Amino acid sequence: MEILIQSATLNGLLTDIHIAGNRIRRLAPAIDAPGATVIDGRRKAVIPGLMNMHTHAAMTLFRGFGDDMPLMSWLNEKIWPNEAKLTEKDVYHGAKLACVEMIRSGTTTFFDMYHHLDATYAAVEEMGLRAVLSEACFDHFRPEVAEKTRQRITDRFHSSAFRNPRIRLALGPHAIYTVSGELLRWIHAFAEAHDLSIQIHLSETEDEVEQCRARFGTTPVRYLHRLGILSPRWSLAHVLHVDEEEIALLAEHDVKVVHNPASNMKLASGYRFKYKEMRAAGVTVGLGTDGCSSSNNLDMVEVMKLASLLGKAWRYDPQALPCEEMLYAATEAGAKLAGFDAGRIEEGCLADLCLIDLTMPVFTPNFNFVSNLVFAANGSCVDTVICDGKILMQHRSIPGEEDILEQAAKTAYDLIH
Repeated sequence: MEILIQSATLNGLLTDIHIAGNRIRRLAPAIDAPGATVIDGRRKAVIPGLMNMHTHAAMTLFRGFGDDMPLMSWLNEKIWPNEAKLTEKDVYHGAKLACVEMIRSGTTTFFDMYHHLDATYAAVEEMGLRAVLSEACFDHFRPEVAEKTRQRITDRFHSSAFRNPRIRLALGPHAIYTVSGELLRWIHAFAEAHDLSIQIHLSETEDEVEQCRARFGTTPVRYLHRLGILSPRWSLAHVLHVDEEEIALLAEHDVKVVHNPASNMKLASGYRFKYKEMRAAGVTVGLGTDGCSSSNNLDMVEVMKLASLLGKAWRYDPQALPCEEMLYAATEAGAKLAGFDAGRIEEGCLADLCLIDLTMPVFTPNFNFVSNLVFAANGSCVDTVICDGKILMQHRSIPGEEDILEQAAKTAYDLIH
């Protein structure tokens, strides 16, 4: 399939974009591509597809359920008991809802950690997005559970069922308070042997840090370092409570970090995320929404604004976390974290991109497009989404959306009631 986007605004200039297969073939002021599907790019701006680098897609089913609670009470009383009831069909419908929501707000790639990975995989495959999928792993420090987890992981990664190049598999140990050091070491060794990424929740709350000190005699990042498993394969979600030495350890081992401002603020986990310090040290920092039960939506345009404003506010520094840096974090940095050749509008890159509707009031006047996108807009400004060279949404229309929403709503009500 070939697509020709005509007269779109790219870096302030009117540009034609020729897509062939799943790559951007050419960028030029005027391109002739006979037979290509033509998209009118007038009064639209082009950005790379956004990268949601930490979420739990099927938790769309728990949106608005268990709000205004502390993290551990929320997990123990609301989330984990209901997650135990989830079936593959439930996760499939929840993940399809998440895909619709992400497409609508311009996300083309996400990094997921959840249960029933097969169901999420099927949903992503059908919806056309790009993803890194991991199944949440727990052993609760019980050797018999750890053995079952190792067997399940081994069986999955020797299966021939997962071969779509848009979808990478990863490993998802939940946290250091639910996964033993022995299993974390095994997961790291397995990832090394099979060239896999790993994501874990880490240093999310002060209580987690204090429990780590009490149990292991050190802080969470130092604990992973003591286990000998810090490496470029790891991405850490949240990482709110770290010091300079821990940031240096992350940089030394090329560990990636994902900032989730909406979830952190809503669960009151903390707000002093050290973005500037991590970037200055050389740490790759992406952005994420977390799951809909803790952030309530999957809108990465909103996440860019929240991350910037929060970073400015606690530092009392209006120059901290500028809009251009936030767009970089939500695109190119995310692509580095996910391991895809995307996140940029360049010839030869994967054709994952969005058209932004410049006729919306928030883009008038348009002195600075990136500023308007990050500080004034939300995901409703996205008109068209292309992923892997295929049109997933055009003029805000997604095929089959109404049925997906209906099925997801029924699934959620049946699950909770």
